[in-house]
Amino acid sequence: MTEYLAVDGGTIAYEVAGSGPLVVLAHGMGDSRAAYRAVVPPLVAAGHRVAAVDLRGCGESGVDWPAWSRTAIAGDLLALIRHLGGPAVLVGHSVSGGAATIAAAQEPSLITAVVELAPFTRKQSVRLGDLRVKRFRQGMLRLLGTGLFGSVPLWRSYLDVACPGAKPADWAERLDRIEALLREPGRMKALRAMGRSAPTDAGARLGDVRCPVLVVMGTLDPDWADPRAEGAAIVDALPSGLGRLEMIEGAGHYPHDQFPEQVVSLLLGFLRAEADRV
Repeated sequence: MTEYLAVDGGTIAYEVAGSGPLVVLAHGMGDSRAAYRAVVPPLVAAGHRVAAVDLRGCGESGVDWPAWSRTAIAGDLLALIRHLGGPAVLVGHSVSGGAATIAAAQEPSLITAVVELAPFTRKQSVRLGDLRVKRFRQGMLRLLGTGLFGSVPLWRSYLDVACPGAKPADWAERLDRIEALLREPGRMKALRAMGRSAPTDAGARLGDVRCPVLVVMGTLDPDWADPRAEGAAIVDALPSGLGRLEMIEGAGHYPHDQFPEQVVSLLLGFLRAEADRV
């Protein structure tokens, strides 16, 4: 059941299932909380209260917002966690990975751990050699085209590149749903605005994080020529001993879509290990 939370600037949609320690799931740009449809049930079964949220401008959340940065998204996530009576484990994908970093740095009492899936958490730069990597070149061209022209077909084409190889059984339905949402007034504008927001605000807060962080990258993620190097750079920028990198072989930019069982296993194993260390 969809619930709504009024925050400064608009309304955020979310849904909650289960009981136990709180886990908040935040998706990437141009998506909705349906991205975690295969992740929520096993987390609930493992004894967690799980809140899946639609980012500002996405899903069933409002579309009229004054800002689209990771800092703004972090404020929404923190407001939701306070509303639900945190603290929480915060899981963020792509743009929300950076937002999760900021949230953890801003209010450490509300965030017990962070899981970043294919996150944009650092300043990005492209080297000439990166363009020799076919999947990176294909993904970048589609992303640039979507941003420049607001093209839903180009975004749909990017998603196919970003989910290489085996796809979920409901992948066609998922793409149809994403396309339908992006054709609603204001939603492509939100995607383009998030795409223009640089992750420098998140990168600046990596050193301020005080909770454990798990970074999960796919070996075939088209958003980076070398996904492992990007994940390792995020871990290296965190305070010593807080970060851990895990790679999922064959995954693209949406590991929770392609390999939800592996993502859940990594997440639960990470939380158990951290609980044992305390």
